Amino acid sequence: MGASPHPDRLRRGLTLGCSVAGAMIVALDGTVLTVVQPALQRDLDASFAQVQWTSTGYLIAVASLLVFAGRLGDRYGHRRIFAVGTIGFALASAGIGLASGVGWVIALRVVQGVCGALLQPATLGMLRAAFPPDRLAMPIALRTSAIGLAAATGPLLGGALATHLGWRAVFFLNVVPALAIGVLALAVRVPAPHRAGPAPRLDLPGAVLLAVTLACLVQALVGVAEGGPTAVTVAGLVVAAVAGGVLVRHERRTTGPLVPPGLLGSAAVGPALCVLLAASAAMFGALFVSTYFLQDVLGLDPLDSAVRALPLAVMMVVAAPMAAVLLRTHGPRRTVTAAMAVLTAGVFVLSRLGPDPSAVAVGGGFLLVGAGFGTVMVAATAVVVRHAPVGDAGVAGGLQQTAMNVGPALGVALATALMTFLAPAAARPGATAPHWSDGDFVAAMGPTLTVLAVVAACGALVAARLPRRTAVATELSEPTGADAPSPVSAAPTPPSAGSVPPARPAPGRPGAG
Repeated sequence: MGASPHPDRLRRGLTLGCSVAGAMIVALDGTVLTVVQPALQRDLDASFAQVQWTSTGYLIAVASLLVFAGRLGDRYGHRRIFAVGTIGFALASAGIGLASGVGWVIALRVVQGVCGALLQPATLGMLRAAFPPDRLAMPIALRTSAIGLAAATGPLLGGALATHLGWRAVFFLNVVPALAIGVLALAVRVPAPHRAGPAPRLDLPGAVLLAVTLACLVQALVGVAEGGPTAVTVAGLVVAAVAGGVLVRHERRTTGPLVPPGLLGSAAVGPALCVLLAASAAMFGALFVSTYFLQDVLGLDPLDSAVRALPLAVMMVVAAPMAAVLLRTHGPRRTVTAAMAVLTAGVFVLSRLGPDPSAVAVGGGFLLVGAGFGTVMVAATAVVVRHAPVGDAGVAGGLQQTAMNVGPALGVALATALMTFLAPAAARPGATAPHWSDGDFVAAMGPTLTVLAVVAACGALVAARLPRRTAVATELSEPTGADAPSPVSAAPTPPSAGSVPPARPAPGRPGAG
């Protein structure tokens, strides 16, 4: 006799609550860190490079481990991995709040990155087991809206806490909620999906090679954004390329690859990941340059500039649930292609801003960017999740999160390189005093954002390869129509990485949620 629907609804609600709350905690952690970094630097007598590593260390750790963490969830259970990651994140936050020196802060931020890598892909597996395929889009949308809300409120909350209670209060803020969510996740019983054959193997050599590849790639991109091309960044790219080549060779030969070849080779998953990479690169690169435009050209303070950019976060919150409806009505191809076109238009509008733009022009550009990006996050993530076999749900979530972490670093590095090339007298990344005129900056900003708009347009072209309707992948021995979906949204806490042409130290790189 079938189970009562009431316990089932309760289980789904608790699972969704854990997913949304976990995403918000990670997003808040990243956005509030951006605000308190100057106070942290003064209090701990740290250098600018050390403070940047509180963000860089986290980003490298989380980006390099996401896929392997997803595979751990596939093997040992996503609920357990989520709980371990969330509780570990809480304990690391408490440690940072008690840290006596910047070295401890950096080390514990790396620990937070490891824990963030554990909990983010696990969210996908939990939702996949809890929700049927035709009900996945709205949970993804709610999670995306929560991330947008956290991105909007994080700087305000962080600024208030840092002003009245000190920078340490920002990290203590996460401790109790994260511990509660971790314990609650252990109490939620989510049925394990049907599996064809034994649990997936842990491809440790592949995991190490992938971690080295991504760590070197992210560090090289961050290095370009912070100090321009150097011997270290070039060496990082070379090591990433070599390790990536060895990884591909290993994955083709091993009997239990970390990333199943059918997953990336899927006609849906591969293009969807490319779209997410292009969208996040275009959006965060544009946001990075635009932030400096608002503060250094228009002379706005951080609060005023955040208000000018508020339409972006608001539209992410609004667009996410609308995306779920559009996805159901028009399918992935039309929804994602149209959303990428809107994102392209938004970045292009920002590229046309002059030295004295109207509030309508600025707000309109951010509004279009937020609407396009919020829709893409929901729709493209749903494609990745629903086309991944049940047993590879964690890996699929790890790949989606990896795209959402590498994309921003790529976008900021591209923006930095272009601004430096187009206005060499205007900026040397990491400079300590302004070296540009407003006219020089605006002249370089236009072509830079135009290139980022082209990146988004390329994503729109790739989106045309997505399926018209979303099908659900199943295991070979799994009955057709079995309960098996899931989502994960990226994060994004907007990770503004490094520093661009301007002299003012750039905001840190919050972790993606």
